[in-house]
This record gives sequence, C-alpha cells and structure tokens, in this order.
Amino acid sequence: MRLYTVEKNGEELLAADGGDGRKVLVQSLGIDAKDMNDLILHWEAYEEPLRKGLNDAKGEEIVLPEPGAAKEQEGYRILAPIPVPRQDVICLGVNYGDHIKETVKVLDFTKKKDAVYFSKRVNRSNDPGGRIPVYDFVDSLDYEVELGVILKKDAFRVDASQVKDYILGYTVINDVSARNVQMKHQQWYLGKSLDGYLPMGPCIVTTDEIPDAGNLNVLCYVNGEKRQSSNTAYMLTTIEEAVEELSRGMTLKAGTVIATGTPGGVAMGMQSPIWLKEGDCVRCEIEGIGVLENYVGK
Repeated sequence: MRLYTVEKNGEELLAADGGDGRKVLVQSLGIDAKDMNDLILHWEAYEEPLRKGLNDAKGEEIVLPEPGAAKEQEGYRILAPIPVPRQDVICLGVNYGDHIKETVKVLDFTKKKDAVYFSKRVNRSNDPGGRIPVYDFVDSLDYEVELGVILKKDAFRVDASQVKDYILGYTVINDVSARNVQMKHQQWYLGKSLDGYLPMGPCIVTTDEIPDAGNLNVLCYVNGEKRQSSNTAYMLTTIEEAVEELSRGMTLKAGTVIATGTPGGVAMGMQSPIWLKEGDCVRCEIEGIGVLENYVGK
C-alpha cells in the first residue's frame, strides 16, 4: 500500500493506493484520521478497514500528478507524507563506506566502529515539487538522497530480529545540508535543520510492498546528471541494528522518521565541489518507492 498526504483548496487529506494504481481518498472509506500522524498512531485499528476498502474498489478515486508534471491534477497536490513530524528526524551519518572515503578530507571517519547519530529539526517537511530555500549565509548547499524509515508503534528495547514488526513503511528523503554551517559548528544540527531542508515523499510504501529494504537501488540526479548511485545493501549500520541500538534506552514513538544515511556522490566529496544553486533540479529515486523532485530557489 502507498500512503499519501494531499492538498486541495487548502485542505490536507489522506490518499491510499492498494497496488492497482487507484488513488483513493482515505476519508471516503469511512476512516476519520485527521492526518498522517493520526493514521499512524491508530494504524492497528485503521489498517484492516483501509485495506478492505481498497480491495473492494470502494472510495472516492482521485488523480495525482506524476513527478516532473504539473503540480496539480484535478486540483490535488502531493505534500510530504508526514508534513509535520511528531519529533525531530533521527539521522544516521556517514553510513556508507564510499561516503566516508569521499569526505575524509573534511571529516575523517575511516576508523569509526560505531554508528553516528544526529537529529534534524523539521518544523515542516518540504513537499515533492517544493522549493529548497536559498539563504544568503549558505554558500555550499548540498544534497543527500536517503531511505527514510517510518515506525508504526512505539519501540523500546526492541531486538533486531523484531524490528520489522515496528516499521510501517519507507519513503524517500533528501537530507539537504548547508555545509559551511554544518562545518562551522562541532554539531551538525544547525546546518541540517534550516527550514525547507527535508524534502520527503512522494509517499510511504508499506513493508508488504518492500520485501527487502536492505537491497534497494538509491539514485540522485542534479539537472539530469547522475550524482549518486548505490544500494541500501551497502549501509554500514542496518535498519534493524539502528533501531535496536537506539531503542535500548530511548523510546522511539510511533511516527518516528529515521533517515538511514547517504551514499557517495555528494558535492562535498568532489575534488571541486559543484554546490546546488538557484534553479537546480534535484531528483532523488529509490527502487520500489518512487521519485522525489525539488528545485532550488524561490
């Protein structure tokens, strides 16, 4: 199943696709979830009637725009699947070997043995098709395609073997970064957390449609040029290992978003970095999930 947050005439609604390509308004199936967070919090109660409604071809069908097409179809616009995360997004840093190698001249993590965790403030997620802001104090704007993981129930002291039972699904994330701000401070929080710096989408794909999240192709293009190309199989810390470690002493609440790290190919890793500039198009793709496309600037 694919879960969307959409907007029409200023109203946020939920839509779902059961696998046949039909996009149906969730509310038209008699499910009164007010937003995606609410749907996730009550997933145990909502999942069965939602799947039944989709299987029975019930509900109000809508048309949504394709990536790169006009922003609206029949008045609907795709928003980030979780427009306002309940808490900061948890991120894994330098979680691919080639990314460690390419950034060694900036930060040397070649001898790291343990996962690197940081958080990203997201007052509001950036939408598919949304603009990545240009700030006058940022001179090194960078992109990072990442697999996003969304939990469907609270996780505390969860063994790695049980982690899949806690995952609702997956999405595409662009961990936009202001490198000069990130490197100015010992912590990465500020350079990663400027408004508009977390494009997410186009949807959440539930785990039943992703047999193995540890084997998905990950791609990023800037103005049509392939910059990043890898596979989640190369993650150094797996999703299961991360959730087990994080939940040892910290409750990961339902709706938690985890960004699992980016592979090599970012601008910071280039011999002569080609930073994002106004007008650039950043297209992030993950196999089985979809395309997240954003432009830089006003």
